[in-house]
Amino acid sequence: MDINTLEKMLAAGKDSALLRFGLGKSWLDAGDPVRAATHLGRCVVLDPDYSAAWKLLGKAWLAGGQPQAAREAWQRGLSVAGNKGDQQARKEMQVFLRRLDRQSPALLAKAG
Repeated sequence: MDINTLEKMLAAGKDSALLRFGLGKSWLDAGDPVRAATHLGRCVVLDPDYSAAWKLLGKAWLAGGQPQAAREAWQRGLSVAGNKGDQQARKEMQVFLRRLDRQSPALLAKAG
């Protein structure tokens, strides 16, 4: 489904974790990480055990220039994925965190 259709569903009151995940992914793919993070943040409020949403939320935060928020999302996602046995999402978030750790000095220098 395209973004407009998903947004219309949301406006019609059909809010759900799955809809918010779809909107978040669509906005991230469209190059709007701030809008993506808004929807993905709502997604994990609606379903805190949605490990794929935590993974994507971290990506959105990082793309939006918020590395600390990305770190927090991935760390929470690691816990969720571990509890659910979602090994693939867990491994991916571990890789993202390692990359972020390697980039952190450069990101801090840009911010300073």
